[in-house]
Amino acid sequence: MEHILAAIDDATSFANQVTCEALEHDKLHCYALVHSIQIIGEAAYKLTHEFRDNHPEVEWNDIIGMRHILVHDYYRVDISLLWNIVHEELPLLRTQVCEYLQGME
Repeated sequence: MEHILAAIDDATSFANQVTCEALEHDKLHCYALVHSIQIIGEAAYKLTHEFRDNHPEVEWNDIIGMRHILVHDYYRVDISLLWNIVHEELPLLRTQVCEYLQGME
């Protein structure tokens, strides 16, 4: 969970340094953003099935599926989709992860 949280913060930081339009031409920030989202997906995949099943409010399969696309179908990556994920999906996921981490303490 801590890896997910750190990667969310990294992705948000990278995305906040550029505009969506600039990201299309800024390979460094684009790769950094892609890598952060890959980490989120990989860390989600490594969570136990039991944990994921007990928290169906998170779209774990979508998160893991995005990682597979970014790694294996990298040529299909849609920068505007990544931008939307960072700005629309990750804030809620960050809140949920923080709650899960607090519950584990």
